[in-house]
Amino acid sequence: MKESHKEFVEKKFNKIVGRYDLVNSLLSFFQDHLWRRSLANFFRDTPGPFLDLCCGPFTLSFEILKKNPQTLYALDLSLNMLLYGRRKINPLQRFIFPIRGDSERLPFKEQSVQAISIAFGFRNLPNREEALREFYRVLKQGGLLAILEFSMPSNRVIKPLYLLYLKYLVPLIGGALTGDKEAYQYLAESIQKFPTPKEVEAMAQRVGFLPLERKLFTFGVVCLYLFRKA
Repeated sequence: MKESHKEFVEKKFNKIVGRYDLVNSLLSFFQDHLWRRSLANFFRDTPGPFLDLCCGPFTLSFEILKKNPQTLYALDLSLNMLLYGRRKINPLQRFIFPIRGDSERLPFKEQSVQAISIAFGFRNLPNREEALREFYRVLKQGGLLAILEFSMPSNRVIKPLYLLYLKYLVPLIGGALTGDKEAYQYLAESIQKFPTPKEVEAMAQRVGFLPLERKLFTFGVVCLYLFRKA
């Protein structure tokens, strides 16, 4: 039987979990901390509860809770990621309720969370518009959706250099540190295939979201999208 996209993603994340945060930091030249912190700043004055999707080992969850300690549901398809996150020693753990689940089929009632975050996981969802409908369904009226995702820079000088980096260095470094070169080849390919920021915003608007802000980081290789449930 052919392996589904979700099964492939789950298998890869289960395998690289031990070096996940380290590799992210190295591949981003330690910029990933700043990107997540920028997202977390928008949760500073937002009441809970929060829902952090594709949460991995709670990397973004902890950043959000540093700014605003509220009840936070951390959902991921990879059980290994959740278990690894639970082993981290952090006083903010008490606010986190981990859930193994699918971001396209959320185990929440309508209008049950105040804010949703997803960092570098939206790209991995095969049915993104369906996922956005789910985000919209479980958000309360006026709720906040924050998506942090890779993007392709538009600068004529930066773009070809970034493509070379994705094609050669990302699989080389990621594979060497985790033992799974294929996972980082997938990462590089998925970044190149991901829709443009304008296309992402249009997709969210079709579902009913109101765009609030779009912010580019590090020459445009990462984009932060903020939406409100109208």
